[in-house]
Amino acid sequence: MPITRREFVRGGVSAFTVSFAAPAFLSDLARAQGRSRRNLVVLYLSGGNDALSTLIPYNDPQYYARRPTLAVPAANVLQIGSDSAGNALGLNPRLTGLKSIFDSGRLALIQRTGYANSSRSHFQGTDIWSTGDPASPQGTGWLGRYLDLLPSPIDPLSGWSTTRETPRTLMARTVGVPSIPSVPAYAFASPNGGADAQYARESATRISSHVPVDRPHLAFVNATARAAFATLDRVATVGAYTPSVAYPNNGLAQALRTVAGAMAKSIGTRVFWVQTGGYDTHAGQNTNQANGSYAGLMGTLNDGLLAFYTDLQNQGLLGDTLVLQFSEFGRRINENGSQGTDHGAAGLMMAMGGTVRGGIYGTAPNLRAVGDNPTLENSGNDVRYETDFRSVYARVIDAWLGASSTAVLGGDFRAGAPQFL
Repeated sequence: MPITRREFVRGGVSAFTVSFAAPAFLSDLARAQGRSRRNLVVLYLSGGNDALSTLIPYNDPQYYARRPTLAVPAANVLQIGSDSAGNALGLNPRLTGLKSIFDSGRLALIQRTGYANSSRSHFQGTDIWSTGDPASPQGTGWLGRYLDLLPSPIDPLSGWSTTRETPRTLMARTVGVPSIPSVPAYAFASPNGGADAQYARESATRISSHVPVDRPHLAFVNATARAAFATLDRVATVGAYTPSVAYPNNGLAQALRTVAGAMAKSIGTRVFWVQTGGYDTHAGQNTNQANGSYAGLMGTLNDGLLAFYTDLQNQGLLGDTLVLQFSEFGRRINENGSQGTDHGAAGLMMAMGGTVRGGIYGTAPNLRAVGDNPTLENSGNDVRYETDFRSVYARVIDAWLGASSTAVLGGDFRAGAPQFL
């Protein structure tokens, strides 16, 4: 059943302001049953990533005919082999680090992921991917429903969103997610310092310990505040983390550094949300310019993920970590008059980690713009989906989180699921 944000807040997962300088939403998130050491990092590329500029069908002449400016020359792509249909593929030239991870067998590239009648709206598309429900994308998130199935008690710091607001993917009916974009800002805010600040925190802790059974909303706020107080010191330890590699100085890389720190400090978090934007490339995509916008996006993605992967490997945490990446849609095949690409349909998902069965999953589209081309839709302008994105979720839920994908997704999407785990 669809829920509004107001109903979401009123029903039990509300923002609170009990002298805190940090999250918009605070509560519990689940660790996987029987998989307590496993970490899931969901990486969202906001804006609609151009899959054909990330994973390139460099032997398809229509790729160059339909993208005279934006097509990446075959000589420049990072060749990774062919898919099951014999289509030769290569990664974007800026993805040298991901190429090395692919070569080591720990990166899965899942082509043509999506759903029927793809929405080309950022908002609706994001909601569909977040809920896992194209028919009713205003409900709880697919990971939120997973959380609702887990037994109590739940560690109040079992999940972490590195954005300022909790994404719909993690919205649940009975639990919520702490939004902690900044470790230093996640602190008890007092106008005084020293001993007075400590006394104020102790007083607030005592106040929040009262849980009146006859006032459920106040009881919820107090319980949430009490849980937050219990997490402050654990979160603070992440700020003291010294990584084994240097992370780039940008938002994505620093968010991943924080995630690595939370894992290394064993503070209890198991599910993380990381988001990076700039992928709505309608104009000036500049795929082939060293300082072009899309080249910059790929460089940021590559460098951040490579640092994260290497750091986890050095810390002995890689085998316990799965990174799942998605975007709300792919982009049109033809470049537009502004040397960019418009909203399209099927896109590319990636899975990375120490137990991932790396490789190329699915088949690349044939880019001939003819009416009977089964790999295209919208009069040959868009890539048609081949792998239902929910089957990828199902594989993660069943094989990594140790839950029932049919219960979480409200249907059986296991058939045809790529076996990357």
